[in-house]
Amino acid sequence: MAKLSDKLDKKDIDFIKGQKMFFVATAPKKGKINISPKGLDKTFKVIDDNTVLWLNYFGSGNETAAHLLEDERMTLMFCAFEGEPNILRLYCKAKAIQEKDKKWEKYISYFPDTNGARQVFKVKILKVNNSCGKGVPLYDFIDQREDLKKYYKKKSKEEQIEYMKKNNQKSFDGKPTKLFED
Repeated sequence: MAKLSDKLDKKDIDFIKGQKMFFVATAPKKGKINISPKGLDKTFKVIDDNTVLWLNYFGSGNETAAHLLEDERMTLMFCAFEGEPNILRLYCKAKAIQEKDKKWEKYISYFPDTNGARQVFKVKILKVNNSCGKGVPLYDFIDQREDLKKYYKKKSKEEQIEYMKKNNQKSFDGKPTKLFED
């Protein structure tokens, strides 16, 4: 049976801290729903029982930022792939904080490795849903992939910006992300 609450409790926070991966879902008013797996160490911070920050690196698309400009809804999901079964869903409103924004320095300072950072999502939790997770398979975690970190290290800040200007200013649906626009 699912348990709904209005905020994270200690058990939820401990569960989040123990996960190696999470999923993010967003949708524009019209267009494709986006669901993405996210990993990489130290990219997710619980600030308080209703606020989390998620550091987002540049990559092939920028769907989340584009969708949030139309609809602030975001769902984050954590699944127990080891240990006791659990699925934790966070129903949220989110905002992208980008380097051009006044609060960038405040939010980026929460993260130790910011090479390749595209934006920080400030996420306000509206509802927390814990469900059994007994149907989620067990997996053995081997390690985080280092491919992106290695790629970012090879690129100068200017090359990273060039890549983002070419690949991250519009969603796959052609919606703007406002990454370099006001």
